[in-house]
Amino acid sequence: MDDENPPGLPDLLREGLKVVFVGINPSIFSASQGHYFARKTNRFWPAFSRSVLSLAAREAIGASSLGPTHDRALLDHGFGFTDMVARPTARASELNPAEFAAGAPLLIEKLERYRPGVACFHGMTAYRIFHRMLGVDSEAVLGAQPLRIAGARLFVVPNPSPANAHSSPADQTLWYDRLWAFVMEEAER
Repeated sequence: MDDENPPGLPDLLREGLKVVFVGINPSIFSASQGHYFARKTNRFWPAFSRSVLSLAAREAIGASSLGPTHDRALLDHGFGFTDMVARPTARASELNPAEFAAGAPLLIEKLERYRPGVACFHGMTAYRIFHRMLGVDSEAVLGAQPLRIAGARLFVVPNPSPANAHSSPADQTLWYDRLWAFVMEEAER
């Protein structure tokens, strides 16, 4: 571990989860806070809170809006968190290809062990790398993916980082609503 960087975030995983959110890697700020998506400017918590995807969890927790301190509580409501690479950085661009190469098989092991209904990747960066490492020939796109890992369907939403200029907060919320529809569709199968 680098003396300047805190350790990564612990995986928040258990069997029976509906959705596991897969990030690229934690930010130094999130790692130092001990919570996923801890920076106030990150769009995950506001968009997730406005989405129908979080409705049952919000009602059960008794919160109209969820935030970083709810990450562990969400395990009891079917949501988990992990990252493709555990090492915290200020920017994902600081990661090297070897870290992604090492992270992909670890992610597969986690999916095989915990067998969530859906693994939702935050952003194309981690998913494209994961996609290539699996040797998949199709093009990676946002939304539902054609493959499964240990029964888990794969889904990609835009990265909620404020650095992602291609997606607005409203767009992010719509993607979580689409994810909810996908989860419901999968549950009916």
